[in-house]
Amino acid sequence: MNIEHLNLFVRIAQTSNISMAGKELGLSAAVASSYINKLETHLGVRLIHRTTRKVSLTQEGEAFLPHAEDVLASVEGARSSVGAGETSPRGTLRIAAPASFGRLHLVPALNGFLAQYPNLTIDLKLSDTIVDLVAGGFDIAIRNSALKDSSLIARKLAVDNRIVCASPHYIAKNGMPKNPEALKNHQCLTLIGLDNWTFQTGKDQQTIKARGVFRTDNGEAIRDAAINGLGITLSSTWNAYQHLKTGELIQVLDQYPLVSDTAIWALYPSTRQLAPKVRAFIDYFAEYFGTPPFWDAQINTPNK
Repeated sequence: MNIEHLNLFVRIAQTSNISMAGKELGLSAAVASSYINKLETHLGVRLIHRTTRKVSLTQEGEAFLPHAEDVLASVEGARSSVGAGETSPRGTLRIAAPASFGRLHLVPALNGFLAQYPNLTIDLKLSDTIVDLVAGGFDIAIRNSALKDSSLIARKLAVDNRIVCASPHYIAKNGMPKNPEALKNHQCLTLIGLDNWTFQTGKDQQTIKARGVFRTDNGEAIRDAAINGLGITLSSTWNAYQHLKTGELIQVLDQYPLVSDTAIWALYPSTRQLAPKVRAFIDYFAEYFGTPPFWDAQINTPNK
């Protein structure tokens, strides 16, 4: 299978235009069309629908695209490993990330990332649903949870510290809980699936079943409900740090730290060769978040 044909096909998928994709690769429209015809003949399927205005991928083309990109990434990785040719990563990097974390901490960093890697384009799926990387054709997934056994490779990007917090208004009205047991007398706002809060109490641990009038599957929504005085919630510091700085939220039960093994992980399929675009993402964001991550370092910084 011809690498130039694959490269052209991927660019057509990105531009929806054969002539434009060919021009970017130094090919005439006629040569570009002939390359796609040869690729389709080789595979025995039609990959694109052609119209006078634009092209679109067929169902077979959609299914073939992530595999074509994997082949190109493997070739790029092999060349980079021996210092051959251009080593700057290129192509499309497909990322799946939790909605709140992606919006708050990935999207704001894309200017710097793409300025450093101008040959990359980003496809970002924001969803709190756990996606199948391989079936979905993703290069990398961001997870902020404890990891289960998996065939995927995981790299830690940052710690994910979690705290219990509430608004000063709620505490003034309802009182500050003195210990985890006291939470049973408070409105606890919970993320769906995260209603067991485990605290370190000296040498022991205590798990409280958090209950209240409001549950949701979105971290920003549960944080905002706490800011509005609806109750006490558990939140990652990356989600609440700005509101802790301004005083809209205050930490509760800070003498009883939560027991958690969560972190911000980058997961990618197990392959012999780590694609340069995936390595670039991991290296960039691990440095961007910092150690400790900037959201933890800023919590105790006076608000200016």
